[in-house]
Amino acid sequence: MSAQEPADDVRIPRAQIGSSPQHLLTTLLGEYLDSSDADLPSTAVIAILREFGVSESSARAALSRLVKRGLIATRGNGRPPVYHLTAQAIAKHRSRMQYFLNFGAHPPEWTGEWVLASFSIPSSGHASRHAVRRSLSALKFVGLYDSVWIRPGSDAAPVRETLGDLLRQVEGARWSVMHVRFDEESGPHGPASAYDLTALASAYSAFVEQYAELRVAARAGEVDAANALVARTSAMDSWRKFPDIDPDLPHHLLPTPWPRQQARDTFLEIHSTLGALAQSRLIQVAAPYWPDAASWITHFQASDDPARPEPTGGKRARPPVAD
Repeated sequence: MSAQEPADDVRIPRAQIGSSPQHLLTTLLGEYLDSSDADLPSTAVIAILREFGVSESSARAALSRLVKRGLIATRGNGRPPVYHLTAQAIAKHRSRMQYFLNFGAHPPEWTGEWVLASFSIPSSGHASRHAVRRSLSALKFVGLYDSVWIRPGSDAAPVRETLGDLLRQVEGARWSVMHVRFDEESGPHGPASAYDLTALASAYSAFVEQYAELRVAARAGEVDAANALVARTSAMDSWRKFPDIDPDLPHHLLPTPWPRQQARDTFLEIHSTLGALAQSRLIQVAAPYWPDAASWITHFQASDDPARPEPTGGKRARPPVAD
């Protein structure tokens, strides 16, 4: 139904309301750095996050947490510390940028097929039940009934593996995964009723309203570099939640009008128009602490080939590898 992300050992911080320094730094690294060869001084990171009102202590805490998550690693034992993105993180960033920039570009090819997962866990297995629901939500399943969860599409392998891993050792637990079709997809008892599409539509509309003035200003060339960095990063940080919460249902199951396309157009215009300006400001802020910043800092932009959003700028920026 939508772009799938490869599983790996790098744990990207989950999207959340507002931007923690850790989440913000993840967004910035994914957008503007595309090489594990780059030496990134901690002092440069502190200066960059200061643009967003993040204190030095919070910036250092964010760096420490991303090291623990495997997103970045230290290089050598110098002081102040120097970091670099891990190779796994680079691959993950490229995949995520493809995911964010392409989401909503094309309507899903609908076959009418759903994956259904059902489970039964003894009353003593409260922790296991919570873990199952959390994992199903992460796989973009939604609860049709208490222990019956569904997702559009036909790929059952991830949920089958997940349920097996979580419940195989739980005494008395049972689970099933199957492919199903519904006679009344859009009716009050059909699968569409499991989704809060009204709230999702409101979130898209709020995004459009929030960034309407910025979109007009960017189009008119009225955004300077300093504001471009913060504004473009904010737009990406706000947009990146939608591919993770939108089930990408077929058109006939969606309310009319459906505001996703307007939200996507708003995001892409801001992201594209302000890319070079944001990159320029990032180099300006980092260069006093990182003289080689211009050689490494880049920015992603949507590509004519939707399978390959590309980093642009930066003398040593490398094109994304094929997935």
